[in-house]
Amino acid sequence: MQLQLDRFTTPIGELLLVFDDAGLRALDFVDFEERMRRLLRLHYGDVTLTDAPAPAAITAPLTAYFAGDLAALDSVKVATGGTDFQREVWAALRNIPAGATASYGELAAAVGRPKASRAIGMANGSNPIGIVVPCHRVIGANGTLTGYAGGVERKRWLLRHEGALADALI
Repeated sequence: MQLQLDRFTTPIGELLLVFDDAGLRALDFVDFEERMRRLLRLHYGDVTLTDAPAPAAITAPLTAYFAGDLAALDSVKVATGGTDFQREVWAALRNIPAGATASYGELAAAVGRPKASRAIGMANGSNPIGIVVPCHRVIGANGTLTGYAGGVERKRWLLRHEGALADALI
């Protein structure tokens, strides 16, 4: 599979954007490039990445989001591999609005599998398109921050940026 790769600077680190005509395929921080490549292999098999400028349909919403337009990412077209269950979870993540959070249990209930919190966590952790598919909005049932592939400090920054970080999470 032939995909294109660009880099995008943000206040919390440089992002790698992987895309093709179908949409954004992966987004990860440059310091987690190996994780991103592993997920690409897992979802698509052999992948060749060619440097190319990302289209404005991806970069403009990212620029707007980091400038404070929290709904801007809703317009980014994504194309993911993964299982049907993973894609269902990733779609549900996009339904958590900026400024809100959900627990793994709440996300499991949202996809009609209220006892699948652990499977939800696994699918959340396999999300190849961080920030745009907002896995950072999933928190522990007790309101604490839980792991995040980009690091808990970045998760904290994103939730503060979106106004979703309650005092208990600081």
